[in-house]
Amino acid sequence: MASKSRAKAAAGPGKGKTGRRPPTRVKSGDVPLMPIVVGAILGVLAITMIGLIVYFERPASGPQPVAGVPCDSLEHSQVHYHAALQIVYNGNVVNLPDNAGIQYDSTGANISCYYWLHVHAANKNVIHIESPASDTFTLGQFFDVMNSWSQANGKPAQKLDATHVSTFTIGPDQKIVTYVDLGDGKGPQVHEGDPRAIQLKAHEVITIEITPPDVTPPPFTFASGL
Repeated sequence: MASKSRAKAAAGPGKGKTGRRPPTRVKSGDVPLMPIVVGAILGVLAITMIGLIVYFERPASGPQPVAGVPCDSLEHSQVHYHAALQIVYNGNVVNLPDNAGIQYDSTGANISCYYWLHVHAANKNVIHIESPASDTFTLGQFFDVMNSWSQANGKPAQKLDATHVSTFTIGPDQKIVTYVDLGDGKGPQVHEGDPRAIQLKAHEVITIEITPPDVTPPPFTFASGL
């Protein structure tokens, strides 16, 4: 009996007959904190990255392109030429809105951007075509820009279609007659097609008449330097 007791004592406490320790139980207060902290940090970083991606891929503020015509912070000089547009109502020329296509900021003092097709107040009825590429533009695109610009600034719609020219609605006894003078010595020529499809060209004079009365298109002279 004494030898057995000595054997158990030599085996150590808790090992019993097999000499193995019982499994250690983890107390609730012994949960490792490092994986939790690392996971929380990674989660915050992931949310931050998603927020940055959404922020930088959001639509740009300010006027958006209209009819494929952007509004840029500076005027371009790579392509720069001028065409004239005369709208004739009751036999008289009605001027285009000053600064059509030039967007000002909320203070009204600073220019935010220029559409590639715009009008300067100093050059009545002259469309400035200014773009960074050799694209071609149409009268319809200019009216779309002018219409968007006008309504964005609390002004009347400026349309060009079968029943509208600028702010005028065509009545049942009226019609639209369009002339194009390419400056080639032939003078104003009647345009039979859709006036929206007329391509804007350098020193071209487009006259849109709302008739009656039928009048000869008024002459137009570009100012020096245009």
